Parts: sequence; C-alpha cells; structure tokens
Amino acid sequence: MMRRVGHAPDANQRYVLRPGAYAILPLKNRILLTCQLSDVADIQLPGGGIDPGESPLHALHREVMEETGWRIAGPRRVGAFRRFVFMPEYDMWAEKVCHIYVARPVRQVAEPTEPDHVTVVLSPQDALEVLGNDGDRMFVGRYYA
Repeated sequence: MMRRVGHAPDANQRYVLRPGAYAILPLKNRILLTCQLSDVADIQLPGGGIDPGESPLHALHREVMEETGWRIAGPRRVGAFRRFVFMPEYDMWAEKVCHIYVARPVRQVAEPTEPDHVTVVLSPQDALEVLGNDGDRMFVGRYYA
C-alpha cells in the first residue's frame, strides 16, 4: 500500500489520477529546489506530471529542466507517495502519485522555462522547514537522516 500524505480524499469528489516524477537534488551540502510563485511562494522538489506515453525518467529529466534549467544524471527511484489535491492550474481535483528519485545535478544550462518558477538552493534543514508538502518533507528528511 502506497503511503498517503495530506488530506484524506473526499468521498463526494472525483479525482483524476495524475502520476508524476520528482527529484531530490543534492548539491554539495545543500539541496536544489524549485519555487512556484503564485498567490504564495510554494517551495517544492523539482518535477511534475508524467505525460501519456512518457516514461517516468523522461518526465523527470524534462520537468527538472523546465523548472530549474538543470541537467541531471544517475536518477535512482527511492519511493512514492500519493496525495489528493486541487490543482488550480488545471482546474481539477487530482490523486497525485508522486514517484521520488535522487539524482545528481550536473549543471545549469538555462533559466527555468516553466512560468512562475525560480530555482532555490537551501540547506537540508531550511528545506525541511519550507517545503510545501508533507511527502516532499518526508523523503528529504529520510534522505538527509
């Protein structure tokens, strides 16, 4: 059984299954993250939805590039969690199945191309205080334990 984080699903709400791939990116003694700027800043592990027909690893490389401008190497899957959320950018309720990888950031080759995303580099301790969801915090905490 995959661990659920966050709110329990509402029995009266339909959810769209939304698999995604996300990366813990250790950079020396810090961690490379993305911040999505909307009404409030939301600091997240870089990553996102796996498109139909796309492999999780392809999605991981694509999403990390879009959100941070970094190329990554050696991704290794470390687990997964699910959460039930409203995604305002898609105007839908989603059951997000989040596959978590650890990868090595190689180099930044561009600025983020994903709208309203900026790259953030923090200490693991600061990241644990500001990450926007419990699942990201859980995996970052395990990685740096």
